[in-house]
Amino acid sequence: MNLRRFLVASCFALTPILFGQVARAEVRVAVVDVQRAVMQTEDGLRAQANLKKLFDSKQQELNRKQVDLQKQKEEIEKQSKILSKDAIQKRADEWQKQMVELQTVYMEYNKELEKKQKEITDPIFERVMGIVKRLATTENFDLVIDKQTVAYVRTDLDLTDKCVQIYNSGGAPAAAPPPAGPQPPPAAKP
Repeated sequence: MNLRRFLVASCFALTPILFGQVARAEVRVAVVDVQRAVMQTEDGLRAQANLKKLFDSKQQELNRKQVDLQKQKEEIEKQSKILSKDAIQKRADEWQKQMVELQTVYMEYNKELEKKQKEITDPIFERVMGIVKRLATTENFDLVIDKQTVAYVRTDLDLTDKCVQIYNSGGAPAAAPPPAGPQPPPAAKP
């Protein structure tokens, strides 16, 4: 019977070791939609408006050239019954050359627009990322993930709107609440 008690006591003693859970530290996670945060700041909205103005003027120019080329194509098709094969081929080759030039201009324009957008938004992005880091520190988040990379997140874990508010108010997050638990007594004044 002593052996039996010993085995039962041993099993109870070993159960937490064999089947117990390892103590885990709580990891605090939040998300930020970085792209939305950048674009919804006052600076981001201004940047979008400036890029739109630039884009619209260039787009109108490209559209005019495209309409002109379309008219030329229709003219070539109409004259194909009247003009010689060589004359039509010459006009078609010229039209093709202009079309390639337009496509090249369009690609260069897109590259220029992307470069300008990056130039304008990079400083905003850097500032937003600084705010994210400060928020993570002041609110004790261990990990902040870009919202576009997760399938689901609770809305209370989304820091995007808070980042935009902080950015627009000047960039400093509110002071963190004091940590829970016992606090050391204030130092005595001499």
